[in-house]
Amino acid sequence: MFVCAGKIERFDFALPIGIGLVESAASVAILCEAKKPDKIVFVGTAGSYGAVKIGEIVHATRSVSIEPAFFSGRAYTPLSLVSIASEKRDVSRETTSIIINSPNFITTDMSVWKSFTIRHIHLENMEFYAVVKTAKHYGVDVEGVFGVTNYCDKAAHRDFIKHHEAMMVKLEAYIKQHYVI
Repeated sequence: MFVCAGKIERFDFALPIGIGLVESAASVAILCEAKKPDKIVFVGTAGSYGAVKIGEIVHATRSVSIEPAFFSGRAYTPLSLVSIASEKRDVSRETTSIIINSPNFITTDMSVWKSFTIRHIHLENMEFYAVVKTAKHYGVDVEGVFGVTNYCDKAAHRDFIKHHEAMMVKLEAYIKQHYVI
Protein backbone atom coordinates (compact mmCIF):
# COMPACT_ATOMS: atom_id res chain seq x y z
CA MET A 1 0.00 0.00 0.00
CA PHE A 2 1.37 3.40 -1.00
CA VAL A 3 0.63 6.48 1.11
CA CYS A 4 1.53 10.16 0.81
CA ALA A 5 0.93 13.30 2.86
CA GLY A 6 -1.79 14.73 0.62
CA LYS A 7 -2.76 18.32 -0.14
CA ILE A 8 -0.04 19.35 -2.63
CA GLU A 9 1.73 15.98 -2.32
CA ARG A 10 -0.70 13.60 -4.01
CA PHE A 11 -0.06 10.68 -6.31
CA ASP A 12 -2.68 8.69 -8.22
CA PHE A 13 -1.26 5.44 -6.75
CA ALA A 14 -1.12 6.58 -3.07
CA LEU A 15 -3.65 7.26 -0.34
CA PRO A 16 -3.27 10.67 1.36
CA ILE A 17 -2.74 10.43 5.14
CA GLY A 18 -2.44 14.08 6.17
CA ILE A 19 0.34 16.46 7.09
CA GLY A 20 2.42 16.19 10.25
CA LEU A 21 2.74 13.61 12.98
CA VAL A 22 -0.82 13.64 14.35
CA GLU A 23 -2.81 13.47 11.10
CA SER A 24 -0.56 10.79 9.62
CA ALA A 25 -0.56 8.61 12.77
CA ALA A 26 -4.36 8.68 12.97
CA SER A 27 -4.76 7.92 9.26
CA VAL A 28 -2.23 5.06 9.25
CA ALA A 29 -3.95 3.51 12.28
CA ILE A 30 -7.30 3.62 10.48
CA LEU A 31 -5.73 2.14 7.32
CA CYS A 32 -4.03 -0.65 9.27
CA GLU A 33 -7.29 -1.53 11.04
CA ALA A 34 -9.46 -1.40 7.91
CA LYS A 35 -7.18 -2.66 5.12
CA LYS A 36 -4.59 -4.75 7.02
CA PRO A 37 -1.74 -4.10 4.56
CA ASP A 38 1.40 -6.26 4.49
CA LYS A 39 3.56 -3.26 3.72
CA ILE A 40 3.26 0.52 3.60
CA VAL A 41 5.45 2.60 1.31
CA PHE A 42 5.40 6.29 2.21
CA VAL A 43 6.25 8.54 -0.76
CA GLY A 44 7.04 12.19 -0.19
CA THR A 45 9.44 15.06 -0.22
CA ALA A 46 12.12 15.91 2.31
CA GLY A 47 14.53 18.62 3.29
CA SER A 48 18.24 17.88 3.65
CA TYR A 49 20.68 18.66 6.46
CA GLY A 50 23.33 19.12 3.77
CA ALA A 51 24.75 15.69 2.93
CA VAL A 52 22.00 14.69 0.49
CA LYS A 53 21.64 16.97 -2.52
CA ILE A 54 18.47 18.55 -3.90
CA GLY A 55 17.02 16.31 -6.61
CA GLU A 56 18.16 13.00 -5.07
CA ILE A 57 15.76 10.17 -4.22
CA VAL A 58 16.44 8.24 -1.01
CA HIS A 59 14.99 5.08 0.57
CA ALA A 60 14.74 4.81 4.36
CA THR A 61 13.33 2.47 6.99
CA ARG A 62 14.43 4.34 10.11
CA SER A 63 13.05 7.51 11.59
CA VAL A 64 13.32 9.80 14.61
CA SER A 65 11.34 12.73 15.95
CA ILE A 66 13.88 15.22 17.29
CA GLU A 67 13.42 18.95 17.62
CA PRO A 68 16.67 20.94 17.18
CA ALA A 69 16.47 22.18 20.80
CA PHE A 70 17.28 18.62 21.91
CA PHE A 71 20.92 19.00 20.86
CA SER A 72 21.50 22.15 22.92
CA GLY A 73 19.91 20.66 26.04
CA ARG A 74 16.90 22.97 25.78
CA ALA A 75 14.51 20.03 25.32
CA TYR A 76 14.25 16.33 26.05
CA THR A 77 11.96 13.52 25.01
CA PRO A 78 10.65 10.35 26.62
CA LEU A 79 10.29 8.87 23.11
CA SER A 80 12.57 6.21 21.73
CA LEU A 81 14.96 8.21 19.59
CA VAL A 82 15.13 5.81 16.65
CA SER A 83 12.24 3.81 15.30
CA ILE A 84 13.09 1.03 12.86
CA ALA A 85 10.30 0.19 10.46
CA SER A 86 10.98 -3.53 10.41
CA GLU A 87 13.62 -6.10 11.14
CA LYS A 88 12.97 -7.56 7.68
CA ARG A 89 14.99 -6.22 4.79
CA ASP A 90 14.05 -6.12 1.14
CA VAL A 91 17.22 -7.60 -0.35
CA SER A 92 16.03 -6.84 -3.88
CA ARG A 93 16.39 -3.10 -3.27
CA GLU A 94 19.21 -1.30 -1.49
CA THR A 95 17.98 0.59 1.55
CA THR A 96 20.29 3.27 2.83
CA SER A 97 21.27 3.72 6.45
CA ILE A 98 19.87 7.25 6.35
CA ILE A 99 17.53 8.14 9.20
CA ILE A 100 14.64 10.52 8.54
CA ASN A 101 13.80 13.15 11.18
CA SER A 102 10.16 14.11 11.66
CA PRO A 103 9.91 17.27 13.77
CA ASN A 104 6.73 19.27 14.29
CA PHE A 105 8.31 22.27 12.57
CA ILE A 106 10.57 22.62 9.54
CA THR A 107 14.18 23.30 10.53
CA THR A 108 15.67 26.50 9.11
CA ASP A 109 18.84 26.68 11.24
CA MET A 110 21.97 25.35 9.50
CA SER A 111 23.90 25.40 12.79
CA VAL A 112 22.15 22.16 13.86
CA TRP A 113 22.97 20.20 10.71
CA LYS A 114 26.11 18.60 12.14
CA SER A 115 24.23 17.45 15.25
CA PHE A 116 21.89 15.53 12.96
CA THR A 117 24.33 14.25 10.35
CA ILE A 118 26.87 12.77 12.80
CA ARG A 119 23.97 10.53 13.90
CA HIS A 120 23.16 9.53 10.26
CA ILE A 121 20.04 11.71 10.34
CA HIS A 122 20.23 13.37 6.93
CA LEU A 123 16.66 14.24 5.89
CA GLU A 124 13.59 15.86 7.39
CA ASN A 125 10.00 14.87 6.60
CA MET A 126 7.11 15.75 8.89
CA GLU A 127 5.17 12.46 8.59
CA PHE A 128 7.56 9.49 8.42
CA TYR A 129 8.14 8.91 12.16
CA ALA A 130 4.39 8.65 12.77
CA VAL A 131 3.99 6.30 9.79
CA VAL A 132 6.81 4.06 11.04
CA LYS A 133 5.68 3.98 14.69
CA THR A 134 2.02 3.37 13.86
CA ALA A 135 2.65 0.71 11.21
CA LYS A 136 5.15 -1.02 13.50
CA HIS A 137 2.46 -1.13 16.23
CA TYR A 138 0.27 -3.09 13.78
CA GLY A 139 3.13 -5.34 12.63
CA VAL A 140 3.18 -3.79 9.16
CA ASP A 141 6.46 -3.43 7.26
CA VAL A 142 7.30 0.14 6.20
CA GLU A 143 9.69 1.96 3.95
CA GLY A 144 9.89 5.53 2.75
CA VAL A 145 10.88 6.92 -0.62
CA PHE A 146 11.86 10.58 -0.42
CA GLY A 147 12.67 13.20 -3.01
CA VAL A 148 14.84 16.03 -1.72
CA THR A 149 13.40 19.45 -2.56
CA ASN A 150 15.36 21.76 -0.27
CA TYR A 151 17.98 22.19 2.40
CA CYS A 152 16.88 22.88 5.99
CA ASP A 153 18.02 26.48 5.99
CA LYS A 154 16.56 29.99 5.78
CA ALA A 155 15.53 29.37 2.15
CA ALA A 156 13.81 26.04 2.96
CA HIS A 157 10.26 27.10 2.07
CA ARG A 158 11.27 29.08 -1.02
CA ASP A 159 13.37 26.17 -2.34
CA PHE A 160 10.65 23.63 -1.48
CA ILE A 161 8.19 25.61 -3.62
CA LYS A 162 10.80 26.03 -6.38
CA HIS A 163 11.63 22.30 -6.66
CA HIS A 164 8.39 20.67 -5.52
CA GLU A 165 6.57 20.24 -8.83
CA ALA A 166 9.59 18.74 -10.62
CA MET A 167 10.27 16.39 -7.70
CA MET A 168 6.68 15.16 -7.70
CA VAL A 169 7.06 14.18 -11.37
CA LYS A 170 10.43 12.54 -10.66
CA LEU A 171 9.07 10.59 -7.65
CA GLU A 172 6.07 9.33 -9.61
CA ALA A 173 8.30 8.13 -12.46
CA TYR A 174 10.68 6.51 -9.97
CA ILE A 175 7.90 4.62 -8.17
CA LYS A 176 6.34 3.43 -11.44
CA GLN A 177 9.76 2.21 -12.63
CA HIS A 178 10.81 0.42 -9.40
CA TYR A 179 7.56 -0.87 -7.89
CA VAL A 180 4.54 -2.86 -9.00
CA ILE A 181 1.57 -0.56 -8.58
